[in-house]
Amino acid sequence: MSGLNKVAIVTGAGSGIGRCVALALLQEGYAVALAGRRVERLQTTVQQARSAGSRALVVPTDVRDPSSVRALFTKTQETFGRLDLLFNNAGSGTPPMPLEDLTYEQWQAVVETNLTGAFLCTQEAFKLMKNQQPKGGRIINNGSISAHTPRPYSAPYTSTKHAMTGLTKSTALDGRQYDIACGQIDIGNAATEMTASMQHGVMQANGSVAAEPTMDVENVARAVVYMASLPLDANVQFITVMATKMPFIGRG
Repeated sequence: MSGLNKVAIVTGAGSGIGRCVALALLQEGYAVALAGRRVERLQTTVQQARSAGSRALVVPTDVRDPSSVRALFTKTQETFGRLDLLFNNAGSGTPPMPLEDLTYEQWQAVVETNLTGAFLCTQEAFKLMKNQQPKGGRIINNGSISAHTPRPYSAPYTSTKHAMTGLTKSTALDGRQYDIACGQIDIGNAATEMTASMQHGVMQANGSVAAEPTMDVENVARAVVYMASLPLDANVQFITVMATKMPFIGRG
């Protein structure tokens, strides 16, 4: 197991992609701090890990709150002694609606979770990784197909995912001097609670509604584990993992 004696933090670890990645890392031998707002969901992740759950640490966290994020990283360091991997996964969106009907509060809530939360976690990861021995670590950001192409009525989510690409690039550049690698995984139609409606139909760019294919979320977890397995002198800068027949390549 390539993760033996390594420590990871996964945000949004109580459901969907975050839970699947956390479970995969635990199976790979990592000690994993599970971060999320709902403690009962994080505890369910631990239960699903079975014996590997003994290496899990549940830390209720609101990534929008700087003090909550600091507490997450402090607790991780106190418990495990270091940090090798951060998976910035926590995210949210708004119901599909015309851009002009969005409220300021809806916009701000998505920005705070998807972008500010990732920045706050990255900042705390830098503080740990650059000062520990051995120095360095890896940060993997959950981008999205929406980091490239929007869906209709998704301005807040799409804007933050485009911004995540900028954060990934800045993190990769600024982290070089500390042996901190940063890459991004852009995911399309992984089968989770969030994409369950796709089998019934979602709005397309031309205004029609059509069902879309999905893929097993385990494909995402395997990709993250691979990215994390590389030595720090190698990096997957960007990777796209998507349902093969989803409407992304081409004109829909």
